Parts: sequence; structure tokens; C-alpha cells
Amino acid sequence: MMKVAFIGLGNMGGPMAVNLAKAKQALALELSVFDIVADNMSDAVKQGATAASSALAAIKDADVVISMLPAGQHVHRLYLDEQTGILAKLKASCLVIDCSTIDAETAVLVAERAAQTGIEMVDAPVSGGTAGALAGTLTFICGGTDNGFKRAKPFLEVMGSNIFHAGQAGAGQVAKICNNMLLSILMVGTSEALSLGIDHGLDPKVLSQIMQVSSGGNWTLDKYNPCPDVMPNVPSSNQYQGGFMVDLMVKDLGLSMAAALASNSSTPMGALARSLYTSHARQGHGKLDFSSIFEQFKDKR
Repeated sequence: MMKVAFIGLGNMGGPMAVNLAKAKQALALELSVFDIVADNMSDAVKQGATAASSALAAIKDADVVISMLPAGQHVHRLYLDEQTGILAKLKASCLVIDCSTIDAETAVLVAERAAQTGIEMVDAPVSGGTAGALAGTLTFICGGTDNGFKRAKPFLEVMGSNIFHAGQAGAGQVAKICNNMLLSILMVGTSEALSLGIDHGLDPKVLSQIMQVSSGGNWTLDKYNPCPDVMPNVPSSNQYQGGFMVDLMVKDLGLSMAAALASNSSTPMGALARSLYTSHARQGHGKLDFSSIFEQFKDKR
């Protein structure tokens, strides 16, 4: 029986671990989970996972370690901290899959350190939001060796429906931040256009339908409309609760701007989107879903 550890069961990691637990018989695995918030492990435990008391306890004798953490500093601490880092405690045949969205430099550093001890590491950030995590339809964007990707794919297929190998270590992170930068631009533009129509008396539902089948059609209109009560089962129709937080979008846009500086790339729209989202967060909206940027364009009169 293969032993798998899953560390980091937040809004995204929790449902991912649940789907992995549901597949424990099909994949012939035992699943151990750990999160610093004990309650976050309950759903996975209900599906047969074992709650561990610490990250070190979770990875004992693990054949595969999967992590889903907020930022690069947390990934660095989990794997490389001199006192508590787990990388030094893993057996040489272990496969590490980090699904966090972080800077490519940290992903490459951890992968290089892992390779020195014979451990394969794949950076596999995700796209698809909490709905995709729950449904098991996430997109995984992977960086790592061909062998690492081949070994990781069966586990990723349980949690997602689109699995891509973008290149070597760190490539998954670069592709992910490019995607999220574009997503932020689309969400801002869609919010701006819908607000303009509303200000001129148009019904946002009708305007959305028009744009969906016209040249302005995009993912935010099809799957994640930012205007309240236009689309059911999305954060905008639930007071912008759930989904992907503004604070996380600000973090990802910071990563894209850092990448742009490193390569001397021109990203004026990304820079503007980051400025708008940063302002939105500083107004106290950081914990709301990122589609709440729509509120910045509403008529406040």
C-alpha cells in the first residue's frame, strides 16, 4: 500500500485532499493529512484519511508528499527550514508534488535540493478555483523532469481534469502567474464593461448574454460573472464569499510583476491590475473573492 501525505488543507487543499481520499482504493494508497487548523482536516478524515499531529508525522514513511500552501515562504519553511524542514526526512525514492502558487525561484531551489538526495519534485500550481477543487476538475500546470511528471500524473488526475507539463522545474509557476495575470485583467475589464452598461440602464444579465456570444466573450462571463445575481453559485451572488481571495490575487500579481522585472518584460496591463487590486485590498476587501473588484466600478451615488 502506497503512503501519501497531504499538507495544507485550506480552501483549495481541503477539497483536493478529499478527492484523493475518495480514490484511496483505486490508487491503493493510505492518506495522511496535516493542516495547522485542525478543523480543516475533518472532511478528508471523513473520507478515510488519517489526521496527523504535525507535518513531520504526516510524512513518516511517505512515498508521495503533496503540499498546498499560501506562499513561497511557507513552502521554503516546510521543506528547507534547518530545524523543521521535511525534505531531509524523506526517503530517497519519495515524490514531492507542490501545488502552491509561488515564485519560480523557490520552486527551483526546493527541486534542486530534492534532486541532490534523489527525490523527484514537481511544481504543480492549479487553476480552476474552489469549485474546480470540489469537483475534481482543476487544471494542473507542472514543472519538473519527464519522470517526475509521469509519476505525479496519476495523483493529479484524481484531483483535476487538465494536466499540463510546462517544462522543467519552475516552469509550472511561470505559466501559472501568466495565467493569473491575464485572469485579473479580464476580471477588471469585465467589471468595467458591465458597470458601464448598468450606468446606462442596461440589464446586466442581458448584457452578459450579449457579450458572451460576441467578441468580448471570456471566462469571467461564462463561469464567474462579477455582477451580483447574474449567475448562480458564484461568489458575486454570495456577497463575494468563498472563491479566490483578493489578497491572494494581489500576491500572484506581485509574483508576475517580479517575473516581468527579472526578464525585462513589458506588462502594463498587469501592473494596472495589480494597482487596482492592491487598492481594493487596502480598502478592507482583501478577504473577499477577487470578483469583488466589480464594487470599485459601481455607482456609489
